[in-house]
Parts: sequence; C-alpha cells; structure tokens
Amino acid sequence: MSHESGGELGVIEILKASRLFCQLDDTSMAQLVDNLRPLRVAAGELLFREGEPADSLIIVLSGRLRVSRRDRDGGLLLYNELCPGECIGEAGMILRQKRTNDVIALRDSTVAALTRSGYEALLNASPLVFSEVFSQAIYHYLRHIPQLSEHRRAQSFAIVPLQPGNEATLLARGLAKALSHERVRHLSPLATIADGEGDSEIARRLGPIDQLEINADYLIYEAEASLTAWTRFAVRQADQVIFVAPADSAPAAGALELRIREDAGFSFKRHHIVVVHGATASQPTAPGPWRADREVERVYLTRRGSEEDYASLARFLTGRAVGVVLGGGGARGFAHLGVLRALREARIPIDLVGGNSMGALIGAQFACGESLEAIQANTVAFATGGERPAVPLISILSGRRIERDLRKMFGDISIDTLWRPFFAAACNLSRACTTVQESGPLWRAVLASNSPAGLLPPVLHEGDLLVDGAILDNVPVEAMRTRLGTRLEKRRGNGTVIAIDVDVREALQVSAEMRRLSPWRKIKGHLSSDAAPTPGIGDILYRASHMGGLTQRGRTISMADHYLEPPVAEFALMAYRRANEIVEAGYRYACTEIEKWDRQTLPR
Repeated sequence: MSHESGGELGVIEILKASRLFCQLDDTSMAQLVDNLRPLRVAAGELLFREGEPADSLIIVLSGRLRVSRRDRDGGLLLYNELCPGECIGEAGMILRQKRTNDVIALRDSTVAALTRSGYEALLNASPLVFSEVFSQAIYHYLRHIPQLSEHRRAQSFAIVPLQPGNEATLLARGLAKALSHERVRHLSPLATIADGEGDSEIARRLGPIDQLEINADYLIYEAEASLTAWTRFAVRQADQVIFVAPADSAPAAGALELRIREDAGFSFKRHHIVVVHGATASQPTAPGPWRADREVERVYLTRRGSEEDYASLARFLTGRAVGVVLGGGGARGFAHLGVLRALREARIPIDLVGGNSMGALIGAQFACGESLEAIQANTVAFATGGERPAVPLISILSGRRIERDLRKMFGDISIDTLWRPFFAAACNLSRACTTVQESGPLWRAVLASNSPAGLLPPVLHEGDLLVDGAILDNVPVEAMRTRLGTRLEKRRGNGTVIAIDVDVREALQVSAEMRRLSPWRKIKGHLSSDAAPTPGIGDILYRASHMGGLTQRGRTISMADHYLEPPVAEFALMAYRRANEIVEAGYRYACTEIEKWDRQTLPR
C-alpha cells in the first residue's frame, strides 16, 4: 500500500456522490478531506483482515474492493463489492471493535483512510456536523442501506484467449453487441508496451480508469494470448475473467492460465470459461474436461458468430439470465407449451430450463431445440403409448415401454452437452432429498422424473433410487434459483425465475357417511354417473406423491420472480387427447399475465 496525493477536486466530487457525506457543506467537506490519507493499493492487496483492531475507515476513491469472510471450514464467503464513494470500517472504528471481515482490492484502486485520530479531530472541529454524519453511518450499517445515491460504475470483463487466434476478438465483439442497449466500451490490446512502462503507458493512452467507468456501463478488456503488460492490466482491472478457447483445443490449463491464477486477488474475481465451437456444430463437446482442476463459475458452450449464444452469455455475466421451471401435472402439462409460446412472442429469452415429471419431458425436448409443435406431437404419442402391468412387488406397471420410448426420443444425448442448459428434478428415496440431474443420459433423467413411486419402478443411479420429484418439490424453483446465482456468493441468485405450476389442488374426499373405501363402489362409480365419487389407487398415489409440492407451494412462489398457474382444473390428468385445448388455455392465460409484468426487470 503506497501513499498518493490524489486530486482534491476529484475526492470532493466522489464524496458528494455518497449518501454518507453528500450533506456536508463546503467548510465541513474541506475539514474531512484534510484528515483523509489517500493510498494506492494494487489488485489483490489486503486492506483489512478479520479479527484485527479497527483503527480506521476506508473510503473508495477509484477501483473496487471486495468484502469477504471465511466459514468454519475455511470456505470463502463473498459478500459485496465497494465502488467509489462507498466506505467500510466506520462501525468498527467508532465502536472500537475488531474487524468483522476481510477487505481486498479487486482491482488496482485508490482509497482514502480516516484514522481514529482523524475522526476525533473532526469531532473536535465540528462536533454537531460530524456526530450526525457518523451516527447515520452506524444507522446505515445496521440497516444495510446502500451508501451510494446512484451507482454509475461500469462492470468490467477481461476476455483472455487460451490459444493464439481471433477467438477473444470475436467474443469481445459479440459480447459488446449483445450489451449495446447500454453504454459499452470494447478495449482492444494496446501494442508496443514494454513491461517496464506498462501501467504508466496504458494509463497515458486510455486516460483515467475511473473516468472510463463513469462514462460506460460495461468495459470489455480484450486480452492477449500471452502474459503481456496489457493482459496483466486487463485481468487486474476486471471484475470477471472470461477464458476463451476453441472446442478442439486441449482442455488442460496452460501456462498463461496458471500464471494468471497465481496473481493476488484472482480468487476474488468471478471466473468463467467459454468453449467455442464451429458455427454449424450440431452438438457441443462435453464440458466436464474443461471443469477439471478449475474453479470456474460456469462453462459456456457457444457457437462461433452466434448472436443468440453471445446474448445468453451476456445475460449470465450481468445477472439477467432467465430460467424457466416447468412443474409436473400429467396432461395438464401441455399448458407449458402455451406459456412457452407466449414467452417467445413477447420476446422474453430463455437461458436455462428445469422441470419435473411432465415438465421435465417437455423441458428436455425444448432444450434440445425441438419446435413447440413437434414437442406436442412427440409428447402425445409418448403419453398414449400404454404400459404393461407388472407383478406388484416393486411397482404396478413395468415401465419398460416408457424407458424404451425415452431412449428412442433422446438417443445418446448427455444433459451437459445441450446448447441450452437443462436439469430434471427427482426425489432420491435413498437419501430423502431432491436430486437435480444435470449430467448423464438425458433419457434417464427424464425417466426418473416421470416415475411416480409405486406406479413405476424407481430409476437406479449410483446405488440410489430415484422417483418423480413431486414427493418433495414439484416445481423445482430453488434448484433454478441456485443455478442462476454465482458459484461462491451465499445469497439469493441473480437473474429471473419464471415458474409454471399446473398441479391443481383437487378435492380428495368422500361422503362423511362412508365408513370404508370399497373396490366395488369404485367400479360402480365407473359404470354409473349417479354413484358417489370414490378415489381409486391412481388418485391416492398421485396425491401422496404430490404432497411435498402442495404443502410448500407458498415457499416456492416466494422464490420465483413470476409464478404462473394456468387454469387447467377442468382437464383430467389423463386428458392427453385434449392437448390442443390445454395448450391454448396456457397460451391465453400467459399472454394476459405477461402484460402485467414490469418489462424493465426483464432482459431486452
């Protein structure tokens, strides 16, 4: 950490943009500035360490800091980032407590320190003014109120090619175009920069980084395929590092990546890897080898020049990705197709799909790129194919026909080799939890999610028994929320979750005078419309298998940004022949609901 004089006028402008100091008059502001010590910190440098005495507060003047802690097991917990104008350490300094977290420079930054002696000097000079200011600081700290009245600082991305070529250039241009509805600046490599004059020469050519961040919403630094002065600078200034490599290259980390990982502060940034395929590639390579020995948030499978892929990548990077969750509900699940049609017509993108039961069957086909019309035809044919009864020792039905048709429908496709990410939920009877299936054979994941306990045999997976996920979670919103969040941050995920629930809460009762359920009464009910309704084994098994989803519906709704419940109660669970009507009901309902949404919260 080194001292730096800094520009007083710039410091005052930054302080006036903060909630804490914006009310100071010119005299008080000058007193504050006189007691601050500007300091220059390099990316990765530790400013505060948890447990140390809190003898000062820090105000960010340029760059960005990150706040973190370690859990009991030593795991990294990332909390938030501090932008210019924000401060940290005020509560500890004022109350004479120890530091409650670590603070590290995410980028090369300039900060201003106010020591305990400087704080006391301010109180002596203007006791009423600064007592009120720092009382507000404690109040904001306790209430978690944002310190800035307006955030106008750019998010910064460094795109680092792992192989020589033009992949980084194409990706940077594609990402810039995808973000062009806002202010974006694509910064190409600066040539002829000697290592000894790297930072000074870059600063001379680019101008103040702080000014770049004020004048843009996004900065895209295009790095080089070697550790040049520009590449080091780009990585240090970035909030997120995006490694990019062609799909036909070796997935193991090379010298450049390993050297970048060693830099102080790299672990506090978000890291990703983009694997680029040919423009006409039909199926991507498996991402598993690219994850090996890497701590990346996500592996993105893209096609060269695909605007759709670039746009989806941009939404994930900026926390605006859209995940759609499709719940189970038999034939009522055809309403999902109507909702998907309405979303498409409203030009709401879908970046990730998850589902359970019928929702998993429809969602898997959608993730494979099938048209909505083909999905409907395929699903009707599949659902009406019948199934042979089994000796009822494990299940009522054998499930062999269902497995055969799912194998035929999805072939040897692996879930993690889909252009659009997908997951299927299942209830793990062995471990008493929901298992989210996002790798392995697609047909097996859909089969497990469509195997109601007792009706069809459980699907075996690594020794565990998997059945329809509705026992615990029929609309797996929590799994989607987790997958839209970042890998390390322990908080509610980013992005938008749209959940579609077609599980109707139907009455399952009999006459109060009835003393015992009788098979003959059930048969009579089928033969005569005048007979009192009697629930059969199918009704009982269905309700029992959906109890978890029904009882936690309130929690599920609270975790979704948009929760849709198409009006499908009039359709029976097995009304597959009425698919057209159910699709239309879902479409009309969704069109009406989407009109009510605040479109400003959805990606453009």
